[in-house]
Amino acid sequence: MDAVTLANSARTDTTPPADLSPTLKTLWLARAGQWDAAHDACQDLPDPAGAWIHAYLHREEGDYGNACYWYSRANKPAPSRNAPLEDEWMQIARALC
Repeated sequence: MDAVTLANSARTDTTPPADLSPTLKTLWLARAGQWDAAHDACQDLPDPAGAWIHAYLHREEGDYGNACYWYSRANKPAPSRNAPLEDEWMQIARALC
């Protein structure tokens, strides 16, 4: 599944596609506005991709300090506090799809 299809699915479908990997399901949940479910799911992703999604979620939450910790765990530079969340979500999706 490509990033645009994943984004569209998260905006229109009530449940994630059954064939998504745990990482993409977590990203889908984040896009679908299911912050708590996405946060719970990323706790089970021990790799840098999970840390990147975790960082994104904390930036979305407004906890920039915690987000910066997770960006470092993901080996990714932290975007500025004001960087558009939409752009970052697409960047993550393009990298992981």
